[in-house]
Amino acid sequence: MSKVDAVTLALLVVGGVNWGLVAVAEFDLVATLFGMEFGETNVLSRVVYGLVGLSALWQAVRLPAVVRAQSRPQAVHS
Repeated sequence: MSKVDAVTLALLVVGGVNWGLVAVAEFDLVATLFGMEFGETNVLSRVVYGLVGLSALWQAVRLPAVVRAQSRPQAVHS
């Protein structure tokens, strides 16, 4: 796994946890980390949200290649 893939997957986990908290507890973790109230944004939070969005696009573009690689028969090592 490349470093870009690892970072984008980590950002997707952060984004997913944040949205889960928004849905379940009306709690915005990213806003809280930057000292804001639920629903507020500033430059830093928008950068985080933007990076999460770009990470989703990156992983969406990569997904077909990952699926193809996973469906190939694995070489048997002795």
